[in-house]
Order: sequence, then C-alpha cells, then structure tokens
Amino acid sequence: MATIRIVNPATGNLEGEAPNHTVAQCLEAAHKASGTFITWRMTLPRQRAEILRRAFEIMIAEQEKLATLIVRENGKVLSDARAEVAYAAEFFRWFSEEAVRIDGDLRQAPNGTNWLAVTREPVGVALCITPWNFPAAMATRKIGPALAAGCTVLLKAAHETPMTAYAIADILQRAGLPEGVVQVITPDPPSEAVQALLSSGLVRKLSFTGSTRVGSVLLAQAAEKIVNCSMELGGNAPFIVCDDADVDAAVDGAMIAKMRNGGAACTAANRFYVQSSVLDEFTSKFTARMSALVLGNGLDASTTLGPLVSSAQQKRVAELVERAVADGATATCGGTATAAPMHGYAATVLTGVKQDHYIVQQEVFGPVAPIIEISNIEDAIHLYNAVDHGLVSYIYTRNHGRGMRLANALETGMVGLNRGLVSDPAAPFGGVKQSGLGREGGHDGLLAFMESKYVSTEW
Repeated sequence: MATIRIVNPATGNLEGEAPNHTVAQCLEAAHKASGTFITWRMTLPRQRAEILRRAFEIMIAEQEKLATLIVRENGKVLSDARAEVAYAAEFFRWFSEEAVRIDGDLRQAPNGTNWLAVTREPVGVALCITPWNFPAAMATRKIGPALAAGCTVLLKAAHETPMTAYAIADILQRAGLPEGVVQVITPDPPSEAVQALLSSGLVRKLSFTGSTRVGSVLLAQAAEKIVNCSMELGGNAPFIVCDDADVDAAVDGAMIAKMRNGGAACTAANRFYVQSSVLDEFTSKFTARMSALVLGNGLDASTTLGPLVSSAQQKRVAELVERAVADGATATCGGTATAAPMHGYAATVLTGVKQDHYIVQQEVFGPVAPIIEISNIEDAIHLYNAVDHGLVSYIYTRNHGRGMRLANALETGMVGLNRGLVSDPAAPFGGVKQSGLGREGGHDGLLAFMESKYVSTEW
C-alpha cells in the first residue's frame, strides 16, 4: 500500500508513515460503516456514554504521550499540545453526558384533535473531515457528538497530522468501541475519495472543518445527494481595544487570542483595532511580549513558539507580511522566517496598517498581528464587519454595557468580552457569513448529528 510520510516541521525528520487509502478502500470503509450503523444506533445511550467516558479517562491518563505525538507531526509547542489534549478529551466527557440527555417533545395539537410526539434519531454514517492545526480537538469535537447520537464515523484526517487521528481511534477501541464504528481514512490527495463518498449514497452527514474555499466545493458536492452538512470554516477575527480598556489585561488576552497554536487557529485574532488614546501603550507592551517569544522545536523546554506546519504555510505568511510592509506597514518586531528544515516564522507585530491593506482581508493563520488605529470605536463597527467571515470577535473595555452593545453589533457567531479564549466544549461553536453553517459543541453539537422525527397520534 502507498503511504504518506509525516515529517517533523521543526527538524525535517521523518516521524512516521500512514496509509494512503485509495478511493476503493474509502468506499469499502463507508460500506462497513453503513453496516455497523444498524447495530450501533441500537446501542443503549448509557453504553455509548460509558465508552466515551472511558475514552476521556484514557486520553487524560496518556496526555503527555499524545501531546508529544502532536508536537512531532504538527510543530506546536508542548504546552499548547498538552492544552489541546485536555480540551480534546473534554469533548468525550461532555458528550458522554449528552448521550443520556437526548431530548424529545410531546404536546397536544392546538386544536385538540391529536398529539404531537417528536423524537431524535441518528442521521447515519458521518464523514468527518478535520484540519492539521488541532488534530486531536477537531477530531473529538466531531466524533464525540456523532457517537453520542448513535452515528458511525469516517474520520478523514489531514495528511500532515494523521498519526494523532489513528491514536484517538486506538483509544476508542480500548475504551470498548465496537470495530467499524469509527474508521480513519487518509487518502492523499483527498478530493477524489471525498467526492466518491459524498456521491455514494452511504454518507448521510458531512462535518467539515477547514478553509472557506474547500468548504464551498464540498457543499456543492454534497448537494447531489442532499447530504446533511455542518461547516466550520475560516475566520478573520477583530480584536477591539477601547480607550477605557485595562491595557495589561488586553495584552494578556491578545497573546492568547493571537498566539494560541502559534496563530494557526480559525479563532485567532486577525485584525487589531486599537483606540488612539491607548494605541502607543498597547503596541509597546504587546510588541514586548511578542518579541520575547522563542521560536524553535516545540519539544524544547525553552521554546514558546513552534514552527508552521509546512514550507508552504511559511511562505504564505512571509508573503503576507512582505506585502503589508510594501503597502506601508512597519514591523515593530519579527518579520523574518527561519531557514530550512524548520518552517518557522518569528512573532510579528505590524503597525500603520490600514483597513484596505491586503493582509486585513486575509486569514493570516500564523504569528502575525496587524494593528489598525481607530479614533472612535463605535463609529468603526462597519470596519469590524467589513469582511466575508464572521466566526469570532474580541472586545476589551471596562464598561460592560458598552461591551455588550458592541457584541450585539458585531456580525460574528461568538464574542470574547474581556476574554482571549472562547472555545468550550459546553458552548455552541460556529460562525456566520462565510465562516460556516451550524454549530459544534454544547447541546447544538449533538443535535447536528440527529434528525427529528414527528409522530402524529391520538388516544
């Protein structure tokens, strides 16, 4: 069988190999998942819950092993990888609790002639496609609710980080999951296999996390068989610092919102709008924090910023910065790439950025923070909303009423108010506009893998 080589982004060393599945092998897995669905959907909610709970416990017990694996194939620093494993495991625990709380409804029709009974049923075989930036968390955020609902799963892992997906599948097996309920497939390139799966009539649910461009293509392909779709796509988050903000708290939040996972996150702060009266203080303190980050191998204790996942990502980030500088921006720190084999890029702060600069309209997906000066925060709402994406926004102000008014005006699915982190397994995660369709996490995440059935009856 052909294989995919997994290379460490920090060292260039070969870390392992994964099977490069053919279209036929992917379809074979889909047939198996379809057959297994017949029995898995009948498994009692309590049994499904206990398997997910055991998987949570195994992940926590093996946190260091999984974190090290993530660093080796993804490049992020070990502290970020440890946090990801804890976050990823929490989806198994949350949905183990949701599995036994699948709701329904029973009510009398308004005219009194009959009763309306509504139940929830699993949608069927779910094709879950995950990206490389959070190889554990993006997998469990989909697998957890799918299994809780009674669906079987085909997990199409990113070719850059397949080892983590296979490790999670192994944990589920050890937790007692029956064979064939979750199968990892790693076709590379994936487009032909994914299209074949969506056209097969076997897949009834598509859950995708990735770029808006690819998501748009998948939605068109899913339309042929009217496949139920959830899309968690790109982001371009504004980070708004008001003149009454606690600047030190805003800098702390900016470091989380921007530099979690080295900036390679759909929730990453992408555009910093800072009111004029606090611009110099915020820029100075933020630049100092960004300058202090140490770029290197994520497994080294001294490293606080890991490399990007590939040379292509490194080149893309470098070109965005070069174009911004050519447009008139100034790099107060960073602005440099490391030499091969490491795919690193230094933490960078850009000042003098304008709304019409190219970088403002792009999802950077790297350690680069463009700062835009704003004279009046409320008058600039049209600027915060003037992008195609609407995943998350961040606001820093001491006036909570002001913060809530801004939050209500922002065209995003999530808002961090005086917080640099919004992700939580118990909350509905998702965006508006070209940032996607549907929600993951919370009770919404469970319902995404279920269909409502209504029975009209009387007695």
